[in-house]
Amino acid sequence: MNASVITETLNTPVLDHYDVIVAGGGASGLIAAVAAARGGARVALVERAGCLGGTATSGMVAQYIGLFNGTVRCVGGMGFELTRRIEAAGGSDGFRRYTLAEASANPVTITNFPFNPEVVKIVADDMAREAGVDVLLHSRVAGPLMDDNRVAGLLLENVSGRRALRSRMLVDATGDAVIAAAAGVPCVGEEPELRDRRQPLTLVFRMSNVDVRAFRAIPREQKRAIALDGLQRGQLAWESLSFCSTPGDTDAICLMSRIHGIDALDGAQLTRAEQIGRQQIKTIVPFLREHVPGFEKSVLAGIAERVGIRETRRIVGRHILTTEDIVGGKRFADAVALGAGPMDLHEAGGTGVDLWMPPAPFEIPLACLLPASIEGIVVTGRAISATREANGGARHMGTAMCLGHAAGAYAALAATGQATLENPAVDTLRQVLRSQGALISADEAVANAEENAVQARPA
Repeated sequence: MNASVITETLNTPVLDHYDVIVAGGGASGLIAAVAAARGGARVALVERAGCLGGTATSGMVAQYIGLFNGTVRCVGGMGFELTRRIEAAGGSDGFRRYTLAEASANPVTITNFPFNPEVVKIVADDMAREAGVDVLLHSRVAGPLMDDNRVAGLLLENVSGRRALRSRMLVDATGDAVIAAAAGVPCVGEEPELRDRRQPLTLVFRMSNVDVRAFRAIPREQKRAIALDGLQRGQLAWESLSFCSTPGDTDAICLMSRIHGIDALDGAQLTRAEQIGRQQIKTIVPFLREHVPGFEKSVLAGIAERVGIRETRRIVGRHILTTEDIVGGKRFADAVALGAGPMDLHEAGGTGVDLWMPPAPFEIPLACLLPASIEGIVVTGRAISATREANGGARHMGTAMCLGHAAGAYAALAATGQATLENPAVDTLRQVLRSQGALISADEAVANAEENAVQARPA
């Protein structure tokens, strides 16, 4: 048989019916599921990995950023609650002042929240369980169930086989707009002309027995010289010696690989990215031991389960967030989340990064999470409606948690008919978010900066 297409007839069992299904259990999806459940919805959360947390856990990116713009906190509500829970569980020493891409030509100092990813896995389980969320791990989303022009659930595949879940509302937190795109929501990011412009991927790794304090004491100019030397030797992949340290300052979780020319929506290319990342780590580790103070006795303790992806597809929603919106401080009547920055675009094919902070917190409207015409779905995380430049400032995990809070609260309202595409009940939604401690107004965040402040220690 030489046919290039196989036609299948499937009888797929329906496992259950839910008010809200969340596809993807990363930072945004976890908070969306908890928000929907606390809003009274019966919720299922479907995640492909063996843990929740996404990039923070499976991707081993052991810091939340995007929580502060300067001294102004932009994340409240359930996202901020998550950081408090992680710290209480011993998974973090709290907020720190941290210089991003310190060895690059244009570093930026921010407030971050570093943590031990293994503790975050446990805290995420606890948060979902306490909210009453039904979690399905090791389950890959296969596509949407459609009822005319409405998303009515999803198809998934796991060790049990192919199954279906029905829903009144679905939150697409896949990061790649998997459900939205398959449901017919217009998307950007897959155009052939963009392939050579896509930001590189990063495979994170963990080094143990590191003298973190010794490294932090090195002057920035010396760090840059070391990084440029590593590039010249062919042992480093870009102008970075960036890492997060876990409590105790003995481990360094390193964001030092840089994988170019990959379409992360292509399975074969994504496989190659993982392999390239490990080959880069094979050369980076000995360079760290031989040339970087603090790493002399370090050992490779772990490599992330999956590569970190900065951009794939984004929906074209009811509003497209732009850099002009961010820099100009545009105010939205339907603002449901705040972004903090930094604006972060990694050079395709090169070794640099365009990194800068917006002048103030910026508002993100509900219209960026909603498609123009497909009912039954709301999108959150890095796949919201934004230009690729604006997405560089809105894709951080702190912002993703704010977006997830808004998406989950909206989904709970929509599941009971209180919100629709044509009447999204913005006032009710904003009232719910505020009652749950979310920060949704840039003006209020700035005015209440002193009240919302937290103590941030030096890195």
